[in-house]
Amino acid sequence: MVSNLSVCAPLGRKFVLCFGLLAGSLTLSTAAQAQETTASESSQPASDDPSLTMFHHSETSRYWISGQDNIIFQYHPSFDAKYSGPNSLHSHAENATSHVSTLYLGYELTHTTEVFFDLEEASGGGISDALGLAGEANLDVVRNPLLSKWPYMARVMLRQIIPLGQVMQESERGSFGLATQVPVRRLEFRGGKFGTADFFDTNAIGTDSHFQFLNWTVDNDGAYDYAAETRGYTFGLMAEYHDRGWAFRFAELLMPTVANGPDLEWNLRKARAENFEFELHPQKHTALRLLAYVNHANMGVYRDAVRDALAESATPDITAHPFRTTVKYGFGVNLEHDFGHRLRAFCRWGWNEGQHESYAYTEVDQTIAGGADLAGAPWRRTNDKAGVAFVTNGIAADHQEYLRLGGRGFLLGDGRLTYARENLMETYYNAHIWRGVFAGPDLQYVRNPGYNRDRGPVVVPGFRVHLEY
Repeated sequence: MVSNLSVCAPLGRKFVLCFGLLAGSLTLSTAAQAQETTASESSQPASDDPSLTMFHHSETSRYWISGQDNIIFQYHPSFDAKYSGPNSLHSHAENATSHVSTLYLGYELTHTTEVFFDLEEASGGGISDALGLAGEANLDVVRNPLLSKWPYMARVMLRQIIPLGQVMQESERGSFGLATQVPVRRLEFRGGKFGTADFFDTNAIGTDSHFQFLNWTVDNDGAYDYAAETRGYTFGLMAEYHDRGWAFRFAELLMPTVANGPDLEWNLRKARAENFEFELHPQKHTALRLLAYVNHANMGVYRDAVRDALAESATPDITAHPFRTTVKYGFGVNLEHDFGHRLRAFCRWGWNEGQHESYAYTEVDQTIAGGADLAGAPWRRTNDKAGVAFVTNGIAADHQEYLRLGGRGFLLGDGRLTYARENLMETYYNAHIWRGVFAGPDLQYVRNPGYNRDRGPVVVPGFRVHLEY
């Protein structure tokens, strides 16, 4: 049976993007894919393969134009909860849909200088307005539902390559880089607006919510409180040194004015973030990334908030303090390996000192994650992919006590807390339907949501439709 699927995706108030898709059944799609001679080995489809995008992308043009739509439907049934608070995951059944559209533009000024501009629109939301889980179930959710639904500038950046040798290597052309060959030994500089997680703590298996996992603490190191405003972007400067088998990158970035806030602090004496990452490739199919970061911002201290609340017989408030610049630091390890036969795996470990307020990403002080994906060649679905991941998240003792006494973070606050680590599992299947059309189910299972043994477990099934232009 052949079905006609029509979708209209609003892109702001001024214009509407409408498209019609003609897709065959899974059986017909399987027959078509069996005739394909190449497959993508990267975390997402190769940009120059017209069978995996709606439109062909040139490998020689000086400009780049592409786009994507990512639509995620999620639901959870009712679950047991002894109590709930203002920032709890709702214990009654609920559903939510998120939609993110992005237009990617790039231009190659010279062979070593490139500029990029991305326009984005985010609508819809997450279950319980993205509250109540440290490992939030949908990475695409904008955490402040009061933000404007108009399209916004997601990225605008300059990339400068400085060759330090004559030996060249191939480079995949895409929305963050246009050069198809780069020097093996080189310096790279980027400046402007971008996402910290665009370049730090990435891996080929668990990074991309468009094609891979959806959970915040699977796609990123949950303990990495990386610099970002509410939508996930910041301004800054980044420098990278690349050599054969290894690389090192550093970035100086702006922090938000308040936790999870939409505005950035431009006075570097008041707030800023330093990020460091050493990347090692000991073998062709193995990558190891060692991360360190230091945040300077107007962050509260959990122990101080608890002490003040007990002295006044009040509920602790992490934001109730005069302006002061405090320091938070953390570390991460990110390992990935390709075993061949289309099987890849990754693991992450993350830790931060846990004394200062969770400020920019999520409320996690320690995390361990591991997962794998398998391309569909064994069952003659070359461009399909299946994945599974497991994560355990925790918080420091002072952070626990703050929540136990009824304190609220920007994500968590059940009013009380019987502490246990938040453990979750996620599995997905991503099917290539036709050209740039992908779709498939996702399933997440969370024990002790929000680190609370008195609530849950909760099951979160979902479905993703992704369009690659």
